Amino acid sequence: MFRIKKTILVLLFASFTLIASSQELNCKVEINSDQVANVSKDVFKTLETAIGEYMNDTRWGNAQFMANEKIECKLFFKINSYADNVMTGDLQIQSMRPVYNSTYTTTLLNFKDSKIEFSYQENEPLVFSENTMESNITAILNFYAYLILGLDFDSYSSLGGDLYFDKATEIVRMAQSSGEKGWKAFEDTKNRSAVLSAYTDKSTSGLRALSYTYHRKGLDEMALSVDKGRASVTESLEMLKKIYDVAPMSVGLSMFKDAKLDELTNIYSKAGTSEKEKIYELLYPLYPTEGERLKKIKEVSNTK
Repeated sequence: MFRIKKTILVLLFASFTLIASSQELNCKVEINSDQVANVSKDVFKTLETAIGEYMNDTRWGNAQFMANEKIECKLFFKINSYADNVMTGDLQIQSMRPVYNSTYTTTLLNFKDSKIEFSYQENEPLVFSENTMESNITAILNFYAYLILGLDFDSYSSLGGDLYFDKATEIVRMAQSSGEKGWKAFEDTKNRSAVLSAYTDKSTSGLRALSYTYHRKGLDEMALSVDKGRASVTESLEMLKKIYDVAPMSVGLSMFKDAKLDELTNIYSKAGTSEKEKIYELLYPLYPTEGERLKKIKEVSNTK
């Protein structure tokens, strides 16, 4: 009896530990420094490790995540220069989430930030703080961690990512006063301030409600009813059109395209001819330069 009780206690402790210690992100980090010559590659390897640990070991909120529930994401840095301890380059951010009752994984975020510039010395610690801007690199990492979480939570419940968008807003507010590159309002249409605005400004914040309709009511329902799920995806695209009508230059539109355009081809593969034509006619005015890709929606087989 004692051994049975002891085994139960061990299992309960292990289960509690798994929940309590598990952070939210499972982030893979890669740094490409091929463009940088005459510099030891050790500094880039050190930074790659440091960023991975920072993203994966930080607790970004109070939500409880099991190990198998962690959000899959990737950060791919391409460093173009490194001089006087300052790195410049770009960063590709991707995040994914599983689709209910399937082996399919859908992309939530696929964005390239071309305004990456920060100071870093080899073995310099990356320090997390919610209330202060410790460095530009940690501010960048914090912003995208909160964006990844906000988009993920929005995809499961309507406006479920409020907490994380509030945190991202605070990061942008602090960073804008620092004078660092990539944060200034109206600096360009695709910097971090513009990305935040796409999801928080009244005219374009429908992107967040759209995400719930597309993912939870759309993709997740397809296991039960393909037609019902696809109808919700179509509803979300109609919401996207309304955003385009009021803010045709919003970076949120291009972010949706980069994450979803290829997926839409598969979603409508079993739709009828008239439905495919409708989706093509809806999306083409939004993405006229993507005509060839959009034509695939009409061309794919609709064999059941």
